Amino acid sequence: MSGYDLNRRDFLKMMGWSAAGVTLAGCDLPTTVTLEEGKETVVSYLSPEEYVIPGVGVWYASTCMQCSAYCGIHGRVREGRALKLEGNPDSPINRGKLCQMGQSGVQGHYNPDRLTQPLARQDGKLVPITWDDAWKMLADKTSNLSGDRFAWVTGTVSGHQAVLLAAHMESLGATQHFVPEVIAPSVAQAVLADMFGEAMPRLALDKAKLIVSFGADFLGTWVSPTHFATQYAQFRAAPRGILVQIEPKMTLTGGNADLWVAIRPGTEGALALGLANLLLQDGVQADLPEGLRNTIAGYDLNKVAGATGIPAERITRIAALLKQHAPSLVLAGAPVEGQAHGYEATAAVLLLNVILGNVGQTIVSNGEFPFPQLRAKTGKRRDLLAFADAAKNKNLDAVFFHGANPVYHAPAYLQLSEHLQNIPFKVAFAQFPDETTLACDLVLPVASYIEDWGTHVAAYQPEQGVISVQQPLMEKLYPGTPGLGDALLTLLKAREPQKYEAWPDYYSYLRNAVAALPAEYKGDAASDEEFWNHTLQKGLIKVDVPAKPLNVKLPEITLPEIPAPDAATLQLTPAAQLGLWDGRHANLPWIQEAPDQISKVVWDAWAELHPSTAAKLGVKTGDLLEVASEQGAIKVKVFVFKGVHPDAIAVSLGQGHEEYGRYAKGVGANPLKILNPVTDAKTGELALYGTRVKVSGLGEHDKLVLEGRGQSAQFGRKLVATVPAEQFRNTEGA
Repeated sequence: MSGYDLNRRDFLKMMGWSAAGVTLAGCDLPTTVTLEEGKETVVSYLSPEEYVIPGVGVWYASTCMQCSAYCGIHGRVREGRALKLEGNPDSPINRGKLCQMGQSGVQGHYNPDRLTQPLARQDGKLVPITWDDAWKMLADKTSNLSGDRFAWVTGTVSGHQAVLLAAHMESLGATQHFVPEVIAPSVAQAVLADMFGEAMPRLALDKAKLIVSFGADFLGTWVSPTHFATQYAQFRAAPRGILVQIEPKMTLTGGNADLWVAIRPGTEGALALGLANLLLQDGVQADLPEGLRNTIAGYDLNKVAGATGIPAERITRIAALLKQHAPSLVLAGAPVEGQAHGYEATAAVLLLNVILGNVGQTIVSNGEFPFPQLRAKTGKRRDLLAFADAAKNKNLDAVFFHGANPVYHAPAYLQLSEHLQNIPFKVAFAQFPDETTLACDLVLPVASYIEDWGTHVAAYQPEQGVISVQQPLMEKLYPGTPGLGDALLTLLKAREPQKYEAWPDYYSYLRNAVAALPAEYKGDAASDEEFWNHTLQKGLIKVDVPAKPLNVKLPEITLPEIPAPDAATLQLTPAAQLGLWDGRHANLPWIQEAPDQISKVVWDAWAELHPSTAAKLGVKTGDLLEVASEQGAIKVKVFVFKGVHPDAIAVSLGQGHEEYGRYAKGVGANPLKILNPVTDAKTGELALYGTRVKVSGLGEHDKLVLEGRGQSAQFGRKLVATVPAEQFRNTEGA
């Protein structure tokens, strides 16, 4: 290759550091960077065999990719094989802890249903082809592609993968990038951005004396659960903090609460305004606009108690706790966001933090991450709707998928499977044969995160800003399978060879990017080589994020009148849990085998009903139900449980796959399919909790497998003896 000159600004943009601005003055980069073959040799990564000792494990630092929290991990490798994952103590995100999803990452890596070779659609079927033919087909189909007719559909993406993805879109003149994730606090982000000027301020759970959570399952599926679990441990240390959890269905966080309160679904905003009214009446001083004060005054105790189904004395008790324990922290989770008026309800809940003076104490600024190119592009439920609409209206000629399964997540009314046929060329960069992948015209297998390179920037940053680094723990199981970074680099070389041919692979690009990082971030490293090795050893790069005050701006809040309960229907509550998540881990038998933290159900979907509701329907645990909305029906087994409001039916999320390999296909039911077309009026987000359903017993009974509940879970052999706590206490000292 002949030499190719890049000016300093373009080079830094390609490396992801373009926003560092004047701070780059000391990084010793020339005004013009010359990329010329032979000037610097960067070779591909090879397994460091000199460290391999038979029978002795070696630990390498990397990043977990099981969700978008991007926890740091240490991977145990023995004789070239990754065997075990644990948390990285150096990571400020998870501080050495790792959840069950992270632990199960090795099972995804070795999963027998992984895709191992490219597939192309011929005569209506996907058939194996060679890698050369796959890349040629990709080039031929996209050579004359118009950018406004092209889109990427991905999961949350960040770091240098986001840099290259943005560069690929720019090379096409494309602007459509959909991130259709269903477990995403997108409504709360919109409220936080409007109310405090930041979509992801830092939440200091460990500084609070009282946490009142409106359905935010911060120990389970909310934002960054492992990080919050470490903070929660500090919150519970002396002096012990108090946790109040208010939600229609008990979550893992609710199961840990000092006071768990079942609330009628959809009335959380009314309760928040009722608590605000009690606090203001009790002398709490807050600078509020007159219009907002008048709105709050309309939510008297009796009105709120009647609407929410919570006794007046319990509401009064919660208000007293909020006044007595400062600083506190009030959170809004998925049940609040997922309504037709989710924005206003979320704003009402978060308003309590302003009234109580929590802003600046337990809610603080996360500052401005200095490298915006690396920041996470986070998921939104409205992206699922927007993509389905683009497919329906034949607005796309080509779509590339990675890390997203919109066909599985799309409600039936969107008819996404049918409308995908309107897109002439669909490409999946995928690890497994899920519903979306098998609907594509070209399938390119990708590496697992255990055998790939990357950098990642979590949307929610802890006290210390961090770029998490991902490195291979072992050689690829299937040689030739690219990671996302290598795939993007290949696509860019096809369009802009002069810019990107200097890097033979993503490893060399990433290493150059780390070398180009401003000197102030490299500490006392004597050379780029030393800094690179230090980065791999630690698994992260620490980034200082200057603090700034939050700018509080109070929105107007107008909640609709709450209708009287409809005795003929129940509120559908799709219940996500740590494990299956949004269904992405249903193909891992370890996750299927791990019991739900509350119900203890394994290998199935289930519907939780309050005993009073179950009695009215004449059903018991294990009976088969039909749950029907205006859009269709699903069949699911009952789990009778007091931890759900009588007006709600909580159906577990993550099962009901029609594809996705032997461990996921045909297991349970998917409640997302029967969602009604309800969206949040302000943000346009799909309302996960906005569907009323009719529920009826089918007169059939089947065993619901409950791990650890009673003799049946021990195969009738009483492998582990148990006694009630009261009986145990009576025997102490005997």
